[in-house]
Amino acid sequence: MSSVSVESLIEKLKLTNLTPQVDVANIKIHQPDIIRPALQLAGYFEHFEETRTQIIGFVEYSYMENMKQEVKDEVYPRVVSEKTPCIIFCRNLRPDETFMEIAVKNNVPLLMTDMPTSAFMAEIIRWLNVKLAPCISVHGVLVDVYGEGVLITGESGIGKSEAALELIKRGHRLVSDDVVEIRKVSDETLVGSAPDITRHFIELRGIGIIDVKTLFGVSSVMDTTNINLVIRLEDWDKEKKYDRLGLEENYTEYLGNKVVCHNIPIRPGRNLAIICESAAVNHRQKKMGYNAAQELYQRVQNSLTNPREED
Repeated sequence: MSSVSVESLIEKLKLTNLTPQVDVANIKIHQPDIIRPALQLAGYFEHFEETRTQIIGFVEYSYMENMKQEVKDEVYPRVVSEKTPCIIFCRNLRPDETFMEIAVKNNVPLLMTDMPTSAFMAEIIRWLNVKLAPCISVHGVLVDVYGEGVLITGESGIGKSEAALELIKRGHRLVSDDVVEIRKVSDETLVGSAPDITRHFIELRGIGIIDVKTLFGVSSVMDTTNINLVIRLEDWDKEKKYDRLGLEENYTEYLGNKVVCHNIPIRPGRNLAIICESAAVNHRQKKMGYNAAQELYQRVQNSLTNPREED
């Protein structure tokens, strides 16, 4: 199961730790969902997901300020459960001493941010969804071409890294070579990234490892990109029929999400970089509503139904 430490959450979202005596490095968050414990503070604990990260906004804080001490003594221990990874107070609001004492006793870190509650909730949900998304690793090269994330796959030695290097020389950006980590952040979006150990490196047979960021500058790399298109390179097979019109899209599937896929036959002398560029631009054009194959098909149909009159 994927997890992220509370320590990394504090670092990423620039949170203030109100309970430094609690070891946040060993506390993990396992789900991206959050909860605002308004009903729980009022005493209703049915369907209470105590394993979620809790957010305290101004409304909850105002209610807590008006609670009687005997009610706090009864409700707080149930809200601040030992299973809760952390509780975050927005708008620089600080918990009272009773809440602090129970949190330290149950080893629950209390954090604080100056952000408004709604804005902070949107940010933490977005970040947790990416970090805790289902993830797989695939063999391939991921390059950002004209704003389209292009995943180049194929057998070892077929020329994926060489194609990526030529694309980088032409001004596009490398995300990952050899191993691509794919995360499903939604039913529509796949995000690709590189493992930390190989980030910004390319392996070229006969040369070895090169550092793309050092050789070509920071503008030649990026950390993540959405995967919009898959190009599968394969050896040319004269017995196989290849799509020459593109009237119908072919798809491949990762983590249940379908991605447009082109099978490109490889022969000596073919410029893979230009092919990848053209595929990316054509895919982008289709998303904008223009399909060249459909346009050609329509012209042919029109010429057949409305032949020119002979002079």
